[in-house]
Amino acid sequence: MPAVEIHVKNSLARTGKGYQEVHEWVDKDETKKVERHDIKQLLDNAEHIKSMWGQEAAREFVIHLHDDIKARITRVQEEYAKQMAEALAYFGIK
Repeated sequence: MPAVEIHVKNSLARTGKGYQEVHEWVDKDETKKVERHDIKQLLDNAEHIKSMWGQEAAREFVIHLHDDIKARITRVQEEYAKQMAEALAYFGIK
């Protein structure tokens, strides 16, 4: 998943603001990181962020999760493709 610095850079390019406090809120507290990435808690977490830093910050929070999901799925797909190719080669199928 992208580092906080990448999220900040992307927010800055999109909005003119880095929203570092939002990205750190999502990622920095290891005891709450999983909870804050939990899609089932998206609305509650977005509402919390909106109350702390405003509507645009809440939107950046949602985009942060989108980017993390996309990065994770891409990594899994790449690993799957590599392992599948190795398995097929091992058995002489490809």
